Amino acid sequence: MPPDSLSLVAGVRPGGPAVAPVRQEPHRGGHASSRRALRVLRARQDVLFWLGCAGFALSLALVTTLTPHRIWGACAAVGYVVAAELARRSPYAWGRRGAVAALIGAVVLPLAVMVVMGSAQSEVRVVENSGGLLLHSGSPYLPHPADVEDYNPYLPGMAIFGIPRALFGDTPMADARVWFCAAFLASMLVAARGPGRRKSLWRDGTSGAGAAGGVFTVNAVLLLAAFPAVALPLAVGGVDLPVIGLMCLGLALAGRGGSGMAAGLAIGAAAALKWTAWPLLPVGLVLLAVTAGRRAAVRAGVVAVLVAAVAVVPAALADPHAFVEHVVLFPLGEGGVRSPAASPLPGYLLATYVPGGSVLATLALAAAAVGVAVSLAIRPPRTVVQAADRLAIGLGLAMCLMPATRFGYLVYPLVLATWFRRAELVTAARRVGRLVRAGGSVRSGGSVRAGGLVKGRASAMGGASVKGLRPVGGERPVRGERLVKDERLIGAGRG
Repeated sequence: MPPDSLSLVAGVRPGGPAVAPVRQEPHRGGHASSRRALRVLRARQDVLFWLGCAGFALSLALVTTLTPHRIWGACAAVGYVVAAELARRSPYAWGRRGAVAALIGAVVLPLAVMVVMGSAQSEVRVVENSGGLLLHSGSPYLPHPADVEDYNPYLPGMAIFGIPRALFGDTPMADARVWFCAAFLASMLVAARGPGRRKSLWRDGTSGAGAAGGVFTVNAVLLLAAFPAVALPLAVGGVDLPVIGLMCLGLALAGRGGSGMAAGLAIGAAAALKWTAWPLLPVGLVLLAVTAGRRAAVRAGVVAVLVAAVAVVPAALADPHAFVEHVVLFPLGEGGVRSPAASPLPGYLLATYVPGGSVLATLALAAAAVGVAVSLAIRPPRTVVQAADRLAIGLGLAMCLMPATRFGYLVYPLVLATWFRRAELVTAARRVGRLVRAGGSVRSGGSVRAGGLVKGRASAMGGASVKGLRPVGGERPVRGERLVKDERLIGAGRG
């Protein structure tokens, strides 16, 4: 191209001052195609995710010998396939329709089928029987358990979920699983709300979607509930999910500061359900001391202990021997009947194959607890994410070292480690999306929308610069040229 032509493209007349060139409309064909390609690229992620969930559910249905798990696998596989198809048709990634379809297929449908068939995990019957015992005798524990299903290894607060069955009989809404689901979802919805944001229940870090084609974000609670590790226990009757929900709620409230009353209530309610929630007490109180001060932490600790004591102490005093047999000895594998929790994790392997292994596993469990306590004293967590990580590490160690344990308990550290990072994951995904968008725009010859780049080809030729923007490649404008004030595309025609 002749030098004169280069000067004209750059917005400079030969022998004269710099002038603004005539604007030309950008070629939009390549830009539109790149945007469509980007949407397909983003959508493929959730399509693959839902298809992977469908593969897991179908595999479980084919290999398991447990009827509730087989029902869940068959129903969930259909729901996940429908979610994948909805995601494939959606122009945006992680649409809510896909999450709702997955939730219906993986939780609502199998739960309804199992309630009608009367099929459930043994934990559901244990909790429902304990509710009846609590109403009639004041203690949710049988005095002389003879079978595995006679044992109730949960704290007295768990019996509350069995009271509807004792009061209303065999109606579907009296099933303990319905109340497990309700407690978990309600706790997570409240935990998802930011302080002072009333409309944050249904969107989590949304970016508006209008004419510009913003990306809709899926509700975090729906996506979490539809994930197989959570959906399976929700449908078949995992008692750990209401505990996890209250633990996340307690951490979220502690991270918001305040008087500590609400955080204390949530922590105490979780501690009244199961031993696995007790590590939350020191972690939550240390976090609250950092965010709201020592007085708030002391207040929350007093409230939490009182709530747990009101639920636990009366039942423990009603029959101390039964309380110790059910809640202490049976989970440690020292009860009259061996616990069915027998996943090949280190604690179980020690207790089973090493002489005195139960004592060794218990000592290792105590050492892990001391280590977490020391870490809290030396380096207290200052954010909810740090506190959740510390709690997830402690619970992960505990689940691995307990003499009677199962893989399902690992849902505790899984949810804690990921739930409070959902905003970071959304931010990272958007940052990657911006980079991919910018790269697609450069390749297609359209404008680059990433901040700090000159928009168009002509500026890259070394001519004029754009006001407020940096020239591509670090080039500086030629001296004596005035800056072109039009920040829109410059010289983007077919030069």
